Amino acid sequence: MELSDIGLDLIKTSEGFRSHVYSDVAGIATIGYGHRLLPNETFPNGITQSHALDLLAADVQHAQQGVERLVKVPLTQGQFDALVDFTFNLGARRLASSTLLKSLNAGRYDDAAEQLLRWDHAGGQEMAALKSRREAEAALWRSAPARQQAA
Repeated sequence: MELSDIGLDLIKTSEGFRSHVYSDVAGIATIGYGHRLLPNETFPNGITQSHALDLLAADVQHAQQGVERLVKVPLTQGQFDALVDFTFNLGARRLASSTLLKSLNAGRYDDAAEQLLRWDHAGGQEMAALKSRREAEAALWRSAPARQQAA
């Protein structure tokens, strides 16, 4: 299964584009559409939107692989998109250790959707942007009518 255009638009909208390095809410050096800089990466002159889209494609691929590796139950496209966005934002390690994943892999889809909404804090405080992102993920989760097997 691959991230749909709707899922990609959610990531792009939630992250926004920045041509120069900035610190995200966790203090991590970031550029483009939420690309966290790797130890060997520097962008002293910033990046173009085209370069940012290339970085985004690689980061999305990594998030998709995390979801595919961790989820053991069939997903709808909306559920897959929501989980890829979640994993893009928070990382596969957080998904792996989450109650969200435990509920999902136990077949409790509605409980898993509710768990998405709990991930709206950073630095111990509720963040409006994260709350909005989690609500968008939950809406995507509930958008598809039938469960289908992830490829």
